[in-house]
Amino acid sequence: MTLSRFAYNGKRCPSSHNILDNSRIISEECQKELKVLLHHYYPIEIDPNRTTREKIPHMVEWWTKAHNLLCQQKIQKFQIAQIVRESNAMLREGYKMFFNTLYHNNIPLFIFSAGIGDILEEIMRQMKVFHPNVHIVSNYMDFDENGFLQGFKGQLIHTYNKNSSVCENSSYFQQCQGKTNILLLGDSMGDLTMADGVPGVQNILKIGFLNDKVEERRERYVDSYDIVLEKDETLDVVNGLLQDILHQGDRMEMQGS
Repeated sequence: MTLSRFAYNGKRCPSSHNILDNSRIISEECQKELKVLLHHYYPIEIDPNRTTREKIPHMVEWWTKAHNLLCQQKIQKFQIAQIVRESNAMLREGYKMFFNTLYHNNIPLFIFSAGIGDILEEIMRQMKVFHPNVHIVSNYMDFDENGFLQGFKGQLIHTYNKNSSVCENSSYFQQCQGKTNILLLGDSMGDLTMADGVPGVQNILKIGFLNDKVEERRERYVDSYDIVLEKDETLDVVNGLLQDILHQGDRMEMQGS
């Protein structure tokens, strides 16, 4: 949960999967089964003592089982907007400045998510920040001709395969051409590879949001990210950096003219 809030007033905020899993369109029995999966696999996902290679098969199992359960629920396409509207989904404080700054400065925003792309799009649409510069690589639902969920499109995206291997056929790399600097925002160790494979990159600034199990995970985050933000539910640091970078660019243009 990088652009989404992890918590608000001490209470966990829902991820895109949570929004669907806990909604009224999912049966009570299915919700119980999804919670069993969560309690089994989430500790594996964040276990600092396991390698990424060790975790990957478990993540594939988790996502596959969860998606199969969802496909049995006869979810209809039109219901997505309703459940997002009824949820407690929140983006981090300062999200409007973040999205609007990137849009008005013609900076592409790529969102790599192991969640559900349809729900992420709807959240941004309802919050009026789904601008044309936003490109999402995620798990998108596949609906049949009657509008019922029948599966998920393309390659499965989980916490630990967010890299070029899952977006070679998208416009991701085309839009990155000529971009030499990347501001990478993540909230897991798996997010560190999101810029791998982007051609011509010279500088990557990695900002990590450490939301949960702070004490036991701090060392690995500090070793891996350039900046680590602990339990920070805002985009203040990111927005501050963006403003400084853009103003520096303006000053350089003025000096050169």
